[in-house]
Amino acid sequence: MPKRTPTRTRSAGLAAFVAAAVAALLAGLLAPAAQAAPRESRPVYSYADAVRESVWVDTGLDLDRDGRTDRVAADVVRPAEPARAGRRVPVIMDASPYYSCCGRGNESQLKTYDDQGRIARLPLFYDNFFVPRGYAVVGVDLAGTNRSDDCVDVGGPSDITSAKAVIDWLNGRATAYTSRTGTTTVRADWSDGRTGMIGKSWDATIANGVAATGVRGLRTIVPISGISAWYDYYVAQGAEMRDDGPDRLSDYVQSADARARCTAVRKALTDGTPRTGDLTPTWTERDYVKDAAKVRASVFLVHGTQDLNVRAKNVGQWWDALARNGVHRKIWLSQTGHVDPFDYRRGAWVDTLHRWFDHELLGYDNGIDREPMADVERAPDRWATSAVWPPAGTAATTLHPAPGRTAGVGTLAVRPATGTATFTDDPARGESDWAAHAAEPTPEKAAFLTPPLGGDLRLSGSSRVSVTVTPSTASARLSAVLVDLGPATIRDYTDDGEGITTLTDRTCWGASTPADSACFLETAAKTADVGSTVFSRGWADLGHHASLTHGEPLVPGRAYTTTLELATSDHVVPKGHRLALIVAGTDRGLILPASTRPALTLDLARTTATLPLVGGADAFRAAVTGRGGAVRAPHGTAGLRVPDVTGVRVP
Repeated sequence: MPKRTPTRTRSAGLAAFVAAAVAALLAGLLAPAAQAAPRESRPVYSYADAVRESVWVDTGLDLDRDGRTDRVAADVVRPAEPARAGRRVPVIMDASPYYSCCGRGNESQLKTYDDQGRIARLPLFYDNFFVPRGYAVVGVDLAGTNRSDDCVDVGGPSDITSAKAVIDWLNGRATAYTSRTGTTTVRADWSDGRTGMIGKSWDATIANGVAATGVRGLRTIVPISGISAWYDYYVAQGAEMRDDGPDRLSDYVQSADARARCTAVRKALTDGTPRTGDLTPTWTERDYVKDAAKVRASVFLVHGTQDLNVRAKNVGQWWDALARNGVHRKIWLSQTGHVDPFDYRRGAWVDTLHRWFDHELLGYDNGIDREPMADVERAPDRWATSAVWPPAGTAATTLHPAPGRTAGVGTLAVRPATGTATFTDDPARGESDWAAHAAEPTPEKAAFLTPPLGGDLRLSGSSRVSVTVTPSTASARLSAVLVDLGPATIRDYTDDGEGITTLTDRTCWGASTPADSACFLETAAKTADVGSTVFSRGWADLGHHASLTHGEPLVPGRAYTTTLELATSDHVVPKGHRLALIVAGTDRGLILPASTRPALTLDLARTTATLPLVGGADAFRAAVTGRGGAVRAPHGTAGLRVPDVTGVRVP
C-alpha cells in the first residue's frame, strides 16, 4: 500500500503550533501589564476589621531594680487579611513617651483603649492611612511611660532599648507577653521584620538612637525635629540653654508608679548633668552622632531651620555624620519652628512619606530614590529642590570681619584685616535687637556687613565663627548670628504656632472608626513681614574654650580663641539685601547669661567666619562687587521678637 500522508496529523500539529505561538505572543504582550512590579500600595484592606492587640516586650533591663526584667508595651494595629492568607507585612513604628501625658500632633492626641484594654485610637494618621495599604503600625510606650515598666532615662540605654527590643521581637529575637506581668508569650508571626521608625521631637530622637545601634530589621527612619545629641539640646558649647535638665524631663513624662520606683535613675540623671555646661559621660552616652557608622537604615530627616526647641545644629551634625558614612538619606528643611510637616505641607508630605515607605519597606521601584535629595522652603509655602544637599559647588568659604567707616559697624570680606571691635554683654538684649540695629553702632554687639548685594547669595549647610577675644571678667558668654538685612515675608516662628495657624475645617487622610478618626484640623502659614531675618545662630561659653568636658575661670585681660558652631541652614540672601555677621554676648531668651557682664574685645586679625557658600568665594566676590542697590525695609518691621525659651520645655 502506498504510504499515506498524515494530513490530519500535520494539520493538527500546525494548528497546535499556531495556537501556541499566538498564546506566547499574547502572553508576551500582556505579561508586562499583568506582572509589572507595583509602584504604590493601595488601600485594599479593611481598617474597621484590623487586628488590634497589645504586647509587652522584655527589654532585658532592670533599671528599677525590682529583680524582674522590665517590659515595654507595644500597641499594634494591623490588617487582618494578609495574616489569614499567610502573608507577612512590614511595620511602621512610633516609640514615644507622650502617649498618656502630653499627646501627639497638633491636636495633642492620646492613646485610648476599649473596655477590654485593646488599643482603640493610635494618635496621628499613620494607622488610618497605612494599615489599609498593607502595613502594621505599632505605637511603643517608652520605658517608664503609660503602660510600660522600667524608668525614663531621657535618651539613655532604657529609652533606646525599649524601642530596639520591639524591633528585635518583630524579627524573632526577643520575647513578648500578652500582659505586663503574665507568662503567656506571643510571637510576631504576622511581621516580615522590615521596620521603619517615625516620630517628631523625642520620638524622632529615639529613632536616631535606635538606628545608631545598627539593629537588624530597621530599614528606615523618618526623624522629624529630632535630637542627635542630648548635650546639644541643653547646652551650647558650655553655655546652658535651659534652666532645667533631663531629670525634670523624666518627671514630666513618667507614669506615677515609675516615679516612685525610679528615684535612683533620676538621681543619676541629676548627678550626671550638673548645671556647669560640662560635657559629662552621661551626655556622651546620649550622643548618637558618634555612632553614625553603625547606622544600617536609610534616613529621611525633617527639620525647621527656625526651630528654637530642638535647634537645627542637631539636624546638621547628624546629616553630616550620615553623609560621611555613606547612609542613603533625604531631607526637608522648612522655615517653621518645632512643627510637623503634616501641619505645614500636608498633601505633599503624605504623598512623599507614602512613597518613601513603599520604596524602603515594600521594595517598590517608584523612583523616589532618584528624585532630588532635598526640599527647602524659600518663603512661606514656596519650596525649591536640590539634587544633592548641600548643593554641588558648595564650598566652605572663609570671610574676614574688618573695621568700617563708622565706628562699631564693620565690613565682611574675603581678605584678612586688622584692628579690634569691642562690645559689652547685655543680657537684656538678643538677636532681634542686634539685627534691628545692625547698621548702627550699639554697645552690646559687633556687627560686620556686606554692601548691598548685586546678586543672590546662597548659604547651604553649617557655618563656623572663630574668634579671638579678650574678656574683662572671669566668665563670658558668646553668640554669633548670621542675618539677612532686607525686607521679607517669612513664617512667624516666634508665634505660639511657630509658623502655622490652626483652622476650623478638617481633611481626612485614611480610613476611620468611631474611636479613631482620620480627619484632622487644617492649618495655614502664619506669616510676618520683617526687615531682617536671623537665619543661623550659635553660642558658647568662653570658659569652655579649651575643652567641653571642663570649664575654667577666665583671666581678665587675657586673649582666648574659640570656635562657635552655628546651626545648619539653607538661606538665600537676595540681591539688594546685605549679609551681616554679628558677634555679641548673651542672646536674650536663647541662652542663660553668665554671672558677670564682661566687656569683650575682638582681635579682628584672628577672627573669621567660615560659611557654606554655593559657588564658594567666587560667588561671594561676584555678589558683593555687583551693583546691588539697597532694598529698603518697610517701616516698623525690623524683625521678630524672640520669646524666652530658656525655661522648662519638652522636645
